[in-house]
Amino acid sequence: MDKVRLAATKILYDVATNGAYSNVALSQTLRQEKFSDLDRKFCTELVYGAVKAGASLDWKISKYLNRPLAKVDEKILDVLRVGMYQIFFLDKVPNSAAVNESVELSKKFCGIGASKFVNGVLRSAVREPHKSDFPTGDDAKSLALRKFHPFWLVKLFIKEFGLDAAKKILDFDNTEPPLCLRVNFLKTTSEKILDELKNFGMQTEPSTFAPEGIICRGHGALDKFQPLRNGLCQVQDESSMTAARLLNPQAGEFVIDCCAAPGGKSTHLAELMQNRGRIIAADIYETKLNHIAQNAERLGIKIIEPLLIDACEIGEKFPAQADKVLVDVPCSGLGVLRRKADLRWKKNPAELKELPDLQEKILSSAAKTLKPGGILVYSTCTITRRENQDVVEKFLATNENFQLIEMKTLLPHITNTDGFFSAKLIKNS
Repeated sequence: MDKVRLAATKILYDVATNGAYSNVALSQTLRQEKFSDLDRKFCTELVYGAVKAGASLDWKISKYLNRPLAKVDEKILDVLRVGMYQIFFLDKVPNSAAVNESVELSKKFCGIGASKFVNGVLRSAVREPHKSDFPTGDDAKSLALRKFHPFWLVKLFIKEFGLDAAKKILDFDNTEPPLCLRVNFLKTTSEKILDELKNFGMQTEPSTFAPEGIICRGHGALDKFQPLRNGLCQVQDESSMTAARLLNPQAGEFVIDCCAAPGGKSTHLAELMQNRGRIIAADIYETKLNHIAQNAERLGIKIIEPLLIDACEIGEKFPAQADKVLVDVPCSGLGVLRRKADLRWKKNPAELKELPDLQEKILSSAAKTLKPGGILVYSTCTITRRENQDVVEKFLATNENFQLIEMKTLLPHITNTDGFFSAKLIKNS
């Protein structure tokens, strides 16, 4: 039996039953298993592909069942997801292999009694593929099925951006994201890292958003990439790098990062400050603060002070003390859906309605930490107005001592990066 397909099925089961994040579960599995590069890529494609297809894949499966989808055992359903994904979305896998391997997989993963059912469902799909053709219309329900997004989210994108732009965003979310690295200028140069990447077999190009950014394609296991282990670079999307660049911290300043985990932006700030000054990296999770400290040590950064504190209380802790403050608030993450395969299915409309209240509280508290003349950058990795422009505009309406300097949204289908929003404010003297 194919160990790669078994590993992928176990990950899907962990995601479905335990709420595991597919990227975390996949990384753990790939570290444990001694797969070849080809098998690693196949396992990654099965996991991310099936998770990303989500409800659309289940809709296809339902067309070949003689019972409601909810009545199918979860383990069997995950075997069917892996098999059905290969049949309909992986041209390089012969249908016979997809069916036969899934049948053998079901015996191992679900018990021998499940194999007849799995065999029947998958052979029906091979025999009558058009039975589960997605509808072709441009209504939200048809687009949701074809583009692998929840119906409510498709409606939201159409309402916010219009039909044509919404379709482009949906398509972008289904593309394969490149690896983005931030060169640690405290230790090395872009030229040296580019040479290392070339030797590692990667295709690279410089980022147009930050001079320290490098876009990489065709990479193997990053565990083997020594410059990353040695702190010469850090994984971070180029859109995310714009936050620290916009804040523009200077050596010797006192800077606060209010919602710092996992620490990418905190360490970026420290590098821009030439490792001179003071940075408070605040977060509410102690384990994440430990991760920030480990990252800082790996990168050779000495000026970051992890602090366990609720960002809503940061203003009382450091009243009128900071030169600059970064407010990268918790958000819906709708700008990073291509990078987090399961995120689109974990979100819900109720959460999007609740988030602005929290974002407003954090922003108001963070603003209190600034000295007169201090700079604040509010940022998110989402693209909807409710969590971005509306929050900033509401804050400015009730805080006349603050002035907007710059505000921009990076829409993924236009910038070819993760979606990102940032607003730069100054506290008047």
